Amino acid sequence: MTKLDCSQLAAQIKAWGSELGFQQIAVTDADLSNYAKYLSSWIDNNYQGAMTYMTENHDKRCHPDQLVPGTLRIITARMDYAVSKSDSLYPMQQRDKAYVSRYARGRDYHKLIRKRLQLLADKIEEVAGVFGYRAFVDSAPILERALAEKSGIGWIGKNTMLINKHAGSWFFLGELFTDLPLPIDEQDTGHCGTCTACLDVCPTGAFVGPNVLDARRCISYLTIELRGSIPEELRKPMGNRIFGCDDCQLVCPWNKFTQVSKEADFSPRHNLDDAKLIELFNWTEQEFFLKTRGSAIRRIGYECWLRNIAVALGNGETNKETITTLKASLNHPSKLVREHVEWALRQHGQYTE
Repeated sequence: MTKLDCSQLAAQIKAWGSELGFQQIAVTDADLSNYAKYLSSWIDNNYQGAMTYMTENHDKRCHPDQLVPGTLRIITARMDYAVSKSDSLYPMQQRDKAYVSRYARGRDYHKLIRKRLQLLADKIEEVAGVFGYRAFVDSAPILERALAEKSGIGWIGKNTMLINKHAGSWFFLGELFTDLPLPIDEQDTGHCGTCTACLDVCPTGAFVGPNVLDARRCISYLTIELRGSIPEELRKPMGNRIFGCDDCQLVCPWNKFTQVSKEADFSPRHNLDDAKLIELFNWTEQEFFLKTRGSAIRRIGYECWLRNIAVALGNGETNKETITTLKASLNHPSKLVREHVEWALRQHGQYTE
C-alpha cells in the first residue's frame, strides 16, 4: 500500500469512527519507551497497592508490539460518556445518598466500545483487504492513556486523567492494534498550567504530586480494586462515595468543555445517580447481581458492595433508620462486612463488642 493510500485510509478511518459514535480517532506508533521510567518509579514506590497485575508485563506495556507481534500502528479512540455538563460537588454533601462514579452508572462500556472497534475494523478490511488487528478496551496490559496522549487525543493531566482541550476528561478509551503503516498523528502538549485544583480537592490526599497518584489512598482504588479491609484512617474521607470518585474531574476547569453523550447505554440505571444509601444497602445478593447485570459495578461483588455502603452509612447523618439498618447486619456471614458495619455504628455512638 502506498503512502498516499495510507493517508487516504487514515482519513477514512477517522470518518468511519465518527459515524460509529466515536468523538475522536487518532493514530500512533507502538513505542512507549519514554513512559517506562515513570511506570517503573510508580511501581518501585508500591503505589499500585494490591493491583499486582500492574507489576507484570512491563515490557509489553511499554512496547505494545510485544503484546501483539507485528503491530505497527495503534488506532486510539475516544467516546464521551457524560450525560450532563454539571460539575457540582453538591452530591457529595447529600450524606443519605450514594455517590457512584459517573462512568459506572450506565451499562458497562467495555462491550459497547469493543463492538464499535470491531465494526471499524470490518470497514477497514473492506477497503484495505485482510490485515492484522486486535481490539482492546481496558482488557490487556496496555498503557491506554499513554497511547492516547502520544496519538494526540489529549494530555495526561496532573490528576493522571487524560484531558482533551475540546472535551475535558469524561470519556472512555479504546484501541485497535494494526499492522497497517498508517501516518502518525501529532502529540498534543500539556495545558494544565499552574492549576492544582485536582490535587487540592482529593479527599484522601492520594496525589503525591502532579501526575503521581498513590493508588493506595485513592477512593476509586479503595472501593473498586481493594478486596480487603479499607484502612480506618481513609474511611471518613470517603464520605458517601461507594463506587469510584470523580472529585478531581469535577473541579477540572477543562471540563467546562464537556460534551453530552448521545449513547443511551451511558444513561444511569436503577436510579444510581440519586439513590439512597439505605436502599442500596438493603439489596439482597440476588438483587445486586440482577441490578448490576451489564454494569461495571458487578466486578466488585456483593461483599465489597456492602462494605463500601457500610462506610458511607457511617459517614452519614445519625438517625434511627440508619442505626437500625446497620444493626440488622451485625451478624452478617461476611467478616469483612461485619467489620465495616461495626465501624459505621461506632461513628454513630453505637459501640459494639
